[in-house]
Amino acid sequence: APKQTIICTFSVLSVAARADFKARNCSEVRDACIAKGFRFAHVPLQEIPGDHLRVCPQGNTCCTQEMEDSFGQQSKQDFENLVDETSHELRSTFVSRHKKFDEFFLELLENTERSLNEMFVRTYGKPYMQNSEVFQNLFAELKRYYTGGNVNLEEMLNDFWSRLLERMFTLLNSQYIITEDYLECISKYTDQLKPFGDVPRKLKAQVTRAFIAARTFVQGLSVGREVAHRVSKVKFSTPACIRALTKMLYCPFCQGMPAVKPCKNYCLNVMKGCLANQADLDPEWNQYIDAMLLVAQRLEGPFNIESVMEPIDVKISEAIMNMQENSAQVSYRVFQGCGQPKPSGMSRSTRGVSDVFNARFRPYSPEERPTTAAGTSLDRLRIVWSAMQHSVVDIKEKLKLSKKFWSSLPDEMCVEGRLTAGDASDEQCWNGHTKGRYFPEVQKDGLTNQVNNPEVGVDITRPDTFIRQQIMALRVMTNKLKNAYNGNDIYFQDSSDEGSGSGSGSGCTEACTTDMDLTATEAPIVEADRSGPVGDSATLPAPSVALPTMLALSALALHRQWR
Repeated sequence: APKQTIICTFSVLSVAARADFKARNCSEVRDACIAKGFRFAHVPLQEIPGDHLRVCPQGNTCCTQEMEDSFGQQSKQDFENLVDETSHELRSTFVSRHKKFDEFFLELLENTERSLNEMFVRTYGKPYMQNSEVFQNLFAELKRYYTGGNVNLEEMLNDFWSRLLERMFTLLNSQYIITEDYLECISKYTDQLKPFGDVPRKLKAQVTRAFIAARTFVQGLSVGREVAHRVSKVKFSTPACIRALTKMLYCPFCQGMPAVKPCKNYCLNVMKGCLANQADLDPEWNQYIDAMLLVAQRLEGPFNIESVMEPIDVKISEAIMNMQENSAQVSYRVFQGCGQPKPSGMSRSTRGVSDVFNARFRPYSPEERPTTAAGTSLDRLRIVWSAMQHSVVDIKEKLKLSKKFWSSLPDEMCVEGRLTAGDASDEQCWNGHTKGRYFPEVQKDGLTNQVNNPEVGVDITRPDTFIRQQIMALRVMTNKLKNAYNGNDIYFQDSSDEGSGSGSGSGCTEACTTDMDLTATEAPIVEADRSGPVGDSATLPAPSVALPTMLALSALALHRQWR
């Protein structure tokens, strides 16, 4: 009798349960699934027992196993789309600013070289054209450095001055046969002779700082762009994360409540668990942003273009005069050290050099600024530079806004209207089990803080290797930026610390090879001596005029704030 009573009671309960199924249909769920694009073979008309469910509550349900499986795949896709959407502005900022700055610096180089060439061809004609490769090689090397080539700026600039001295010496001593061996000997005395005075040393400091800052800043934008792109394209959601996302986003469907959105704190815990590794980018990302802001200061600088250009071109003019005035003593010192070269049998006037280079340079006052093509070109560059200063201000603001981006990603994704029901105390939101308040506290950011995450099982002992690679890329770039701010190029200090990088100026260490024709840099590199020049007199060949224009480039990229 007791056994029969138990069976009877169970039958009554089953009938009551079946009656409850019939009272709650699933038509709302069917409509919601169609609206979201699901094409299920079968959606129950009324709730069924949920013993087959592996993620959602196993009580009465509107979901088949096929539906739950599809929800799992869709929740992964929804998550990736949401990360992509939330990070879109950050990524587009880095893409557009990198493109803009890269184009500017390349335009600066090309315009300056074009201006120099036009002025020299018109003013000095054949003698310049016969020696123009000295300047072409200078710009080629500056461009190669900027675009990531293995160029030591200091050595390259030393070499430029050595080449210029050799060409001038040959022109000023055209009554002699100057051989390649003799020119090599001259190079050995460059530091003692100091034919250009102190200008090469000062210019070297300015040009290297300018180009190191430009190259490193653009490379920094490139690295930021790549890291943001790679991290936001999440394709590695863990099974525990997908399970938590499915439970949060689609289990309300199975419970017959497809319109109910997750509670905010519930959403935050899920996202903090799923994005724990991404949040660990933040400390390194923030240091990288701070370093970018430092280097941006170098792109502004304390002075405007006028105040930079005037003293530089005056100094260049003084350097040229110094070479002219001391040419006889320079030649005498070279003859003492290298021996008297053989006569060529032609005087300088016979070869026409003195006729071509009969005008001497002199320092000019601001009222006498040139009205040649070089001046016009500078005006054009100033307009570009003015626009560039606005861009620097713009990128600085954007960079500041991107700090703490990765740790704030869960908050951005769980905003009201996008994913959640709104207020954390809302009783009408999905808490993972039913409609009602979510009580667990929100976890802190980062991998180690997820040890007790109630929604996502996170293995805190296994950091994601892909994210660690991005952290290392940021660390390497931050180190380069800090060095660039101080005027140091770590590419030529310790190439073993390079790590990974991308974009203009990246990834090339001392071991890099190049197909670039380096005929202009084959002679020994001589560090300019800091002692004063030796005195002398003669006429100087015109190619030296190129230097003011060449320095337009250096100065523009280098300092100084547009006011």
